[in-house]
Amino acid sequence: MTVQVSVVGSGAEHEANAEEVGRLLAERGATVVTGGLGEVMAAAARGAKVAGGTTIGILPGETRADANPWLDHVVVTGIGHGRNLAVVASGDAVIAVGGRYGTLAEIGFALTLGRPVVVLEPGWEVDGAQRAETPAGAVELALATVSSAG
Repeated sequence: MTVQVSVVGSGAEHEANAEEVGRLLAERGATVVTGGLGEVMAAAARGAKVAGGTTIGILPGETRADANPWLDHVVVTGIGHGRNLAVVASGDAVIAVGGRYGTLAEIGFALTLGRPVVVLEPGWEVDGAQRAETPAGAVELALATVSSAG
């Protein structure tokens, strides 16, 4: 089964890092899962697509209309912020890039589910999450944790 890594976060200022994370994950053969909207989510999906990877977006709304154009598969939930649980549960690991309270909730859900979490600097400081200084470091940590667990 293909490894799936959820990339969570927000903030236009973090898009370059998110795009690099998506690209590096795809180059390593991982499917990229996001919340399917803009900023970090779109950038991670764009990076994965540029590298020939597969992307999944799990949307909060009731229609695919808000999905970013770099998604191969779109899941419409109609449950608003509750979809954050589905985003992180769908990943074998989670990489957080920037973000606000929704990202903090996703980190909490992921850790509760036992998913490894890597926070790309600068980011939330949460007990149990690993930290990485670079996109390459975040991808390496996430994939190494999945490999050692599987």
